[in-house]
Amino acid sequence: MKLAQTFAALKSPNYRLWFGGQLISLFGTWMQITAQSFLVFELTRSPAYLGYVSFAFGVPSWIFMLYGGVVADRVPRRTLLICAQCSMMIMAFVLAAVTFAGLVQPWHIVIFVLGLGLANAFDAPARQAFVIELVDREDISNAVALNATLFNMSSVVGPAVAGVVYALLGPAWCFTVNGLSFIAVIVALLLMKVKPRKTPQHNTSALSSLKEGVRYVYKDSLIRTLMCLVAVTAMFGFAYTTLMPAWAVTILDGDATTNGLLHSARGAGAVLSALLIASLGRFTFKGKLLTAGTFLLPVLLIAFALVRWLPLSLFIMLCLGVALLLIVNLANVLLQVLVSDNLRGRVMSIYSLTHFGFMPIGGLFAGLIAEYAGEPATVITCGLLCFVSSVILWVYTPMIRRVE
Repeated sequence: MKLAQTFAALKSPNYRLWFGGQLISLFGTWMQITAQSFLVFELTRSPAYLGYVSFAFGVPSWIFMLYGGVVADRVPRRTLLICAQCSMMIMAFVLAAVTFAGLVQPWHIVIFVLGLGLANAFDAPARQAFVIELVDREDISNAVALNATLFNMSSVVGPAVAGVVYALLGPAWCFTVNGLSFIAVIVALLLMKVKPRKTPQHNTSALSSLKEGVRYVYKDSLIRTLMCLVAVTAMFGFAYTTLMPAWAVTILDGDATTNGLLHSARGAGAVLSALLIASLGRFTFKGKLLTAGTFLLPVLLIAFALVRWLPLSLFIMLCLGVALLLIVNLANVLLQVLVSDNLRGRVMSIYSLTHFGFMPIGGLFAGLIAEYAGEPATVITCGLLCFVSSVILWVYTPMIRRVE
């Protein structure tokens, strides 16, 4: 019974297709992310440049993601997802070709990441809002948790495999595998039997629809608080991930394989966290668990900054994955439950913008600080800022702890 509760969303044939396609596709995505960041560091030997690449991913999000949410409320979401996935597949093959030819330069990767950010600006809101079309409403929380499990299961295996493939065959093969992996999710989307969605008649402009979504978030104090929490976590809680290639080489005296292991350890912790949330089902202490995650995160960040032994670093990374997923996944679950259906695409686009938009700012911040103060001081600073945020949340927004 407990196992059935943990994987309740898989009762839906459409969600099973989504789960299988995404599992393969995200494996390739994590191979690319890991290889791409290490290639940038090999080409530049600069933590700051790692921040520039992270920042480049966020630029299209800030410009287009809110509009992407409007589009997700106005057109078939499956069609929008297929178009976005096809564009990302093409870009992966182009980057692989340039790398195979020995022509790749750091600025090529920045251009590629900008293109990827543009596709993601339309993909992310549609993907978040598509959940309601894959499962029954009572299984939304479980589906969101399983989506997080998917993402992080791939982050366990993908980076570790990428580290080995990078060391033996080079980064171009990592990019090629990613390109091929998109075929799985595109085929899965095409095979789904999705009921036609009744889209409301829009007599207003896209800008007016966008303003309606922003007003909805601003006026609802609980949703507004959750968005602020996600913003702080994305900006400072995830910032250390930008520094992983530099950390693996300069702090732990490792290589591409070490970098892959660090990413995989964080992913393993995130998988454990997501499965925990999924197994709890319709539990009534989501707010308390979310609050616990906000205090656990800064403690772990500071501990990680002080450790120089790889096995202990990997264990702390695993725990960081648990803490980050508690915050981000539970915030996502609560938003999915609270938001009304006719505004779902727009509200989830604001969530996606908050998550994907602030992460690059944090990455740029971490890269620039690390260039002058060093990686450990940067991670400690991020940990202290997260701690201040959690104290503010505890003192001024006790309503979070009461959310069921």
